[in-house]
Amino acid sequence: MKSIARIALIAGASMFAPAHAAPDAPPQTPDTYATAGQRVTIAPGRALNLRCVGDGPRTVLLEAGGNADSTTWFKVLAMLAPQTRTCAYDRAGYGFSDEGPMPRDLDADVADLAALITAAGLKTPLVLVGHSLGSNIVRRYAQHHPENVRALVLVDPPEQGVDALLPAAWKQQGEAGRSQRDAFLDACLKAAEAGTLDKAEGPLASCLRAAPPWQSASVAAASRAYKLKPAYWRTLRSELDANTAIFAAPVPADESHGATPVVVLTAPNDVPGVPDEVRKALQTAREQTQARLAATSTNGRVVAVPNASHDIQIDAPQAVADAVNELWSR
Repeated sequence: MKSIARIALIAGASMFAPAHAAPDAPPQTPDTYATAGQRVTIAPGRALNLRCVGDGPRTVLLEAGGNADSTTWFKVLAMLAPQTRTCAYDRAGYGFSDEGPMPRDLDADVADLAALITAAGLKTPLVLVGHSLGSNIVRRYAQHHPENVRALVLVDPPEQGVDALLPAAWKQQGEAGRSQRDAFLDACLKAAEAGTLDKAEGPLASCLRAAPPWQSASVAAASRAYKLKPAYWRTLRSELDANTAIFAAPVPADESHGATPVVVLTAPNDVPGVPDEVRKALQTAREQTQARLAATSTNGRVVAVPNASHDIQIDAPQAVADAVNELWSR
């Protein structure tokens, strides 16, 4: 479920040297991810699935991007475990977590994150790492609870404010595309409610995409199982609706994280097949977004991660581990 608003890239910042040598990451998600980790109750009748590794004196919490769960962090978790206690979780409606109240917008996600940190007794201040949409969630949490945040690592945050820069024709195409997307998601939800999604044919067969190569067979089966549930489709639809507003607006001019370190990791993705004026608009929005995010802190900077896609945590997990370890070493 990718969109133009998510395709983020920037170049020009130099990589820093790792503070500690991280161990090699496993090539596939360990089979332990096919079952729940620790289900933490955050409200009556609601629990979120939390996975923690390592037992160091400091804690890192990883926030997944849109339409993703804790499995996306399996490489980073393995790399950070020797130095820190590192945790990742499934947001409400994803993975092994219970569905949450609607809408699933930024306020709902931040409220759940705050409740999870408290209920699980995670040691603060934390280093919060957010990928894509997750970068917006950890930023908002840091604004509400600055005393609980040691540093922020924003992994390829999507460009914001691009709508104001795009040609009118592309805005219209975007609106039409969202209408088609919503109709498709509604059809997937109806099939899930009817219990027929697992055997859907025709266009509905694409509701359940093939598992990525980094998922083991058992983890892929577990992922497919939760995506057969109506809760997943209600959550995804609501999340995507909220994303439209989140990414349409630029980074707020008054957003500030004081002296809290902020590291922005960016991937050099390209946007093939679009007119030059659209490419220029996307490039401008990316540069503005990442510069503004770095400027929200007196200790902010942008770091380019070469040869990686938007999923830096999968393609270049060492870059994420290095950013966290370097922050702890300061």
